[in-house]
Amino acid sequence: MQKPFPIEFMKQSAMEKVLIALIPLYIFAVGTFGWRILLLGVVTSGVALATEWVFHRKSKKPFTKAVLVSALLFVLTLPPRTPFWVAAIGIIFGVVFAREAFGGFGRNVFNPAAAARAFVYVSFAKYLTAQWTAPSPVFMGGFTRYLTEPIDTLAHSTPMLIYRNTGVMSAFSDLFFGATAGSAGEGPAFLILAAGVYLFLKKVARIETTLSVFVGYFSISFLLSFLGFSEVFQPVWGFLSGGLIFGAVFMATDPITSPKTFEGRLIYGFIIGAVTVVIRSFALFPGGIMFAILIGNTFVPIIDELVKQIKKRGAVHG
Repeated sequence: MQKPFPIEFMKQSAMEKVLIALIPLYIFAVGTFGWRILLLGVVTSGVALATEWVFHRKSKKPFTKAVLVSALLFVLTLPPRTPFWVAAIGIIFGVVFAREAFGGFGRNVFNPAAAARAFVYVSFAKYLTAQWTAPSPVFMGGFTRYLTEPIDTLAHSTPMLIYRNTGVMSAFSDLFFGATAGSAGEGPAFLILAAGVYLFLKKVARIETTLSVFVGYFSISFLLSFLGFSEVFQPVWGFLSGGLIFGAVFMATDPITSPKTFEGRLIYGFIIGAVTVVIRSFALFPGGIMFAILIGNTFVPIIDELVKQIKKRGAVHG
């Protein structure tokens, strides 16, 4: 008699710590936008596990906690009103084409959550750019709602769109504490930074990667501002807006898709931060961090090889 597919997970302590770090963000997201966020997370996680099962059903390998991390990160990058079917298609794309197509966990070149977000952004722009939800006017009031009120006027939706349409910048305090409309979990900078500290202390994420993203972002922001490019956001305000901090803490630090060398991680993070500024300022996308991470992923093998060759030549000549 054929044994059933094992309903068990691999032992991945690093992924467990990332899941723990996401708990406060999900609590905040539900309290800000309603219980739909949690349901979206459950549905998307279930679809991600089912997708992984399709690829592993013959080998009967246990599920990976990494696929849950990808699904839950992906949900936090989505607007609260994103249809379930859009989220499902997005995570299927991320798992299949950004992970399993390369041989599964540990072999993927691209971050699955970032790939999923970029795919749905391009494929279903209506749901990702024009249907936003207002945060609860009462602190943690989302726990009494399935979903908070929709925003009818696009020009008065997210901080970046408001600025582009009216020139008005949201208050720094609102950005820092997540009291703004936008994606489900990219708003509360204070919680994301706290989660980052936890991951750094647990040695799950490399702090040099995140800091180099910030250095790349500020360097290019100040440079372009100094050169007179009016399209560039005010650097500190832009730092707190959108998903820059979220991407730098949770996605750029992915150990599978980031460089293995210390120097490589510095270069990689700088590229991501710099490209984010360029995309935000001169492309159609007000955010840019997800595309910047995927571009950075592309250069990881080259960066690591370049660092190794430089070190090798230095050792020979030394």
